[in-house]
Amino acid sequence: MPVIDMVATGQNIRKIRKDAGVTISQIVDTCGISKGSVCKWQRGDTMPSIDNFVVLASIFGVSIDDIIVTKMI
Repeated sequence: MPVIDMVATGQNIRKIRKDAGVTISQIVDTCGISKGSVCKWQRGDTMPSIDNFVVLASIFGVSIDDIIVTKMI
């Protein structure tokens, strides 16, 4: 059964963000969240809400599927 790989997804968020030239501050301003929340996403400690995944995909110019990394358990 596939599940979200939180650490790999967090690393992917960081990579896509940097590749897109988006700053953490831009995400904070757009999503209305704290810098700490974005840092937790990038470490894989927590995941964005589905609403924030939609916003991230829009900001980065990718699909949600391009952000989320899954693994089989």
